[in-house]
Amino acid sequence: MIKNKKIFITGGAGFIGTALCSRLIDKNEIVIYDSLRRNSIKDTDLLSRGNLTLVKGDVLDKKRLEKAIENSDIVIHLAAIAGVDTVLKNPLDTLKINLIGTYNVLESARKHCDLERFVNFSTSEVYGPYAYKLNENSNITIGTVGEARWIYANSKLTAEHFTFSYYKQFNLPVVSIRPFNVYGPGQVGEGAVHVFVVNALKNNDIQIHGDGNQIRAWCYISDIVDATLLCIEKKEAIGDVFNIGNPRSTITILNLAQKIIQLSNSKSKIVFVPKNYVDVELRVPDIEKSRRKLGFEPKVDLEEGLKRTIEWYKNKLGI
Repeated sequence: MIKNKKIFITGGAGFIGTALCSRLIDKNEIVIYDSLRRNSIKDTDLLSRGNLTLVKGDVLDKKRLEKAIENSDIVIHLAAIAGVDTVLKNPLDTLKINLIGTYNVLESARKHCDLERFVNFSTSEVYGPYAYKLNENSNITIGTVGEARWIYANSKLTAEHFTFSYYKQFNLPVVSIRPFNVYGPGQVGEGAVHVFVVNALKNNDIQIHGDGNQIRAWCYISDIVDATLLCIEKKEAIGDVFNIGNPRSTITILNLAQKIIQLSNSKSKIVFVPKNYVDVELRVPDIEKSRRKLGFEPKVDLEEGLKRTIEWYKNKLGI
């Protein structure tokens, strides 16, 4: 159990960060460092808790970052530009924040903390357009230079190299997580489940880009939190990278929309629109190493996770 630690979370006001704070706050001191571009924490009571401090800041602001991170025991680095639409509109910001920002967090942690663990959040996007049960040692093939869709994946992969270079050169106790399609209550931004559920509850049309045959394996938020805590608790995790997802919750985007409509008792119609970007066609994780080294096992199946998510958004929207 993680207790009596000072935990510093960049991007901690976001979807995953807020869920981590909820799990860790009772027995630890938490400092969130966040620009508040995506703000999930406002929908909770966490900011009223005495052992949580929110520092509004940008990971590109190294001086502010260095002051905020001082004397932390654990650093969880979530801050990043993410989401296809956001990346396409802001390719340079994506590179700066995901690369220079990660370097700033690593360097600040090295200089101002006696760290027990540094958890870097990467992405399943590093596996490119077709990822079927690829393991962490599989060759990585990402799209061509000039295709904006792959800027995010390349920036996160390079951030992984930064992270492991600090492990090799400075013995910083790092671990990287590659999450696969996380969803659940409190999600903000461009996630398909979040967008589909909100539209279904409002009986609005649900737009699907392309033919809807893209395949994804969906990971419920509590499972990614479980995995993150295991990465902090298990010494075997240091210096390694882990796929985290739920291969049993695999479904096409079209079938996902249909299932959400059914579970929501919605009158929404599905509308197909052209794709104006390169997409990931197949993304299903191999989580054997996470099972073996961490003892990780996803617990929430897709239908149960969707039911919980729909109920949360019903309450939030007052439906």
